Amino acid sequence: MSYKILTKEDLENYVCHNWDSVNRWIDDAQGSLPQPLTSSVDVRESRTKFAPVDHNMYPAGFNNICSKDLLHCADRFREAFDHLAPGTKRVGLLPESHTKNKFYLDHLHHLKSTIEKSDADVVLFSPDPAMFEGDAHSVELESHSNFHLKIYRAKVLDGKFVATGDVKFDFDVIVLNNDQSIPLPVEWKTIKTPIHPSPFVGWFIRQKIRHFEHYRDVANRFAEHFGVNPDLIQAQFSSVGNVDYNAKEGLDELANEVDKVLKTLPEGSSVFVKASQGTYGMGISVVASGDEIRQMNRKVRNKMDVGKNNLKFTSVLIQEGVETIVKYDDAPAEVTIYLVNGRSSGGFMRTNPLKGTQANLNGQGQIYRKFCISDIKQSCDHQIKEGVYSVIARLSVLAAAYEMKELMEKA
Repeated sequence: MSYKILTKEDLENYVCHNWDSVNRWIDDAQGSLPQPLTSSVDVRESRTKFAPVDHNMYPAGFNNICSKDLLHCADRFREAFDHLAPGTKRVGLLPESHTKNKFYLDHLHHLKSTIEKSDADVVLFSPDPAMFEGDAHSVELESHSNFHLKIYRAKVLDGKFVATGDVKFDFDVIVLNNDQSIPLPVEWKTIKTPIHPSPFVGWFIRQKIRHFEHYRDVANRFAEHFGVNPDLIQAQFSSVGNVDYNAKEGLDELANEVDKVLKTLPEGSSVFVKASQGTYGMGISVVASGDEIRQMNRKVRNKMDVGKNNLKFTSVLIQEGVETIVKYDDAPAEVTIYLVNGRSSGGFMRTNPLKGTQANLNGQGQIYRKFCISDIKQSCDHQIKEGVYSVIARLSVLAAAYEMKELMEKA
């Protein structure tokens, strides 16, 4: 097929000057699908392409978003609530259970206050007994930035979450901000209150491999419609199952697949070897040959074997290492876009002065920088990069919508 958009520069200019039609195409494609209420997408920009390299439906970095963008997030939450449960006034926010992470508590404060700006009352609650001491009905916490949060203990009664103490919940909608690496002790099918994002798409069941298979389909359709070379908007990838790093099982097959992917890439490239489940940048190694897999020492194999909540990794994504050309204070950086109700609503830059341009930046040494994207419009010459990042992120969320549909039909 002949493409009219052949280079990165062509793509940037096309998105800038056809912003409305590009986003209308995504809106139309999203129309009949379930919508992830919240998402974050890591986008890498190299000399030759833009590509999403990770997608999360339960993001944990609202504290890194600039204040102006948080107002736009609030507007998006209100749009979503008006569609999901018209008249929504009371929202339950169900967080992660790792409350010792004070930066996560900063995020939780900002997420709560942003939803409150959508003209809703927000109550933090959890059905996880491990969060509470003894028979306590609540726990009070202080975040890294000295915000104070109170989380109420919940149980399920007649298909609804109710407080174990004397607080009334009466939720119209529940916002789930727990990725369920380990499923929460809830029979979700019995819950009558709308829950978003869906509790049936947590990392206990979700696979990055399947997400990027859906993304490949979405990117190819988008590229065909607009005459874009699809290599400009995606990273190459493959996958291997039945890997046990600790027992050294499946490593030869993984190493062979790494070499196979590297042969399709320019000389000097590397690949990200990622756990197909999980988040927080865990279970990731960057390698430049299959031999690096075969020669992994025990320390690295242990790091690759299990992730958050001791979730054991067995399926592996092999993803083209998109070498970032983005820099902040002369350190390599990548962009993370936050989306609410399927719309790009904010973001930040992750930079890491301890890492190289081909490395995983989500680790020790990472620093977050504000990255405001609220004012992107057609013919946005001064924000051309932000426009492309936004479109790539929206395509990733469209892929996640197909993924959600698939998983919810199996639930």
